[in-house]
Amino acid sequence: MIILLIFLVFLIFLLFGAPLITALGLSTLFPIFFGESGAYTTEAVSRWIVQGADSITVISIPMFILAGAIMSKGGIAKKIFDVFAYFVGGKRAGLLIATIFTCLFYGAISGSGVATAAAVGGMTLPILMKLGYDKVFCASLIAVAGSLGVVIPPSIPFVIYGSITGTSVSGLFTAGILPGSLIGSSLCIYTWFYCKKHGEDKEKIDAMVKELKSRGLFNILKESFWAILSPVIILGGIYSGIVTPTEAAVVSVIYSLLISIFVYKTIKFSEIIELVRTAISQFAGLVLLLALATSFSRALTVLQGSKIIGDFIINYISYKYLFLLILNILLFIMGMFMDVGPVVAILGPILLPAAVELGISPIHMGIIMVCNLAVGMVTPPFGMNLFVVSPMVEKSSLEVGKSAIPFIGAFIIALVLITYVPAISLLLVR
Repeated sequence: MIILLIFLVFLIFLLFGAPLITALGLSTLFPIFFGESGAYTTEAVSRWIVQGADSITVISIPMFILAGAIMSKGGIAKKIFDVFAYFVGGKRAGLLIATIFTCLFYGAISGSGVATAAAVGGMTLPILMKLGYDKVFCASLIAVAGSLGVVIPPSIPFVIYGSITGTSVSGLFTAGILPGSLIGSSLCIYTWFYCKKHGEDKEKIDAMVKELKSRGLFNILKESFWAILSPVIILGGIYSGIVTPTEAAVVSVIYSLLISIFVYKTIKFSEIIELVRTAISQFAGLVLLLALATSFSRALTVLQGSKIIGDFIINYISYKYLFLLILNILLFIMGMFMDVGPVVAILGPILLPAAVELGISPIHMGIIMVCNLAVGMVTPPFGMNLFVVSPMVEKSSLEVGKSAIPFIGAFIIALVLITYVPAISLLLVR
């Protein structure tokens, strides 16, 4: 009964517009306020909060955020885009597909969907609109493709899921490669058919591609070399075992600073403090949320909440594929109202025991959760990427969201395959 009341209190606070942090904190303390027999103490809650923030894995989050901010300020996205545009720009939908590839590649640097949409959108939208593409369509493409920043490793939500459930972060990073590539491919296929149906201004596109190729492949690769090397160093270090994900995050910060200051000279020393402040401001709320989510899940564990929920699932949803269907519906709805990190932090430790009991790998479970919630970044009313890109084209987030529906459909087709074909997520891990 007390478990049901905790969730009820949590939902009531959210419905009345209370901040998520407040809802988590007060619902965790609810049994103590009412003197529930066998409940934990305020000292225990304080200890859980500190333990939730005091984690070597969590340290990687602000580092990846800072690296993403540095890369964005350093204009890295443009150099990556030029490489892809050189090779596929002359094909049907080539420059749009190059934009999707850039989002995938940039996601492997920033680990953030919002940062990917902001950096790639700010750079490519003026170019694409100048070439005659519909600006709302382009904005919706970048909003959806930008959400891949949380799927392609290194992903901040993977770090959150790994730290709060005890799942290998390196394993999650490896597992995210094929699902992210599959989703990106599905977006490219829809984009190709869209351009085949609606046409393109080939004269303007050919002129741009001709100008790009006149610079020569060697010069373009030379200019982009250090940008392209970024994910190779970061992910290569993790997969080879040379560095841990946390150490790789620190390496990414140092590397991005070096190439932005000394190679590309797009950042001045005087701007570093402001970039650090930006990263801290983004991380502060996230780490507090993660700490409170940890205390919330520990409270449920003490009250045997995870066992109760797990027993309910095993008794009434004992069919694995039905559980996965209900899980995806639940995540899709929650993703419309909450960001990826909070949902992963709250639901991950609650649902994982039942998932494991049904034979679902913890890594596969994490991939499903993050891929599904990535869709929420472009679904109204609170799709964060919609709010990022809509001002760039001077349109409402709702209008961009409507245009994104076919992209979301392509995304969901890939999500179904990822959900029901575990090998897509686990092939590289094995």
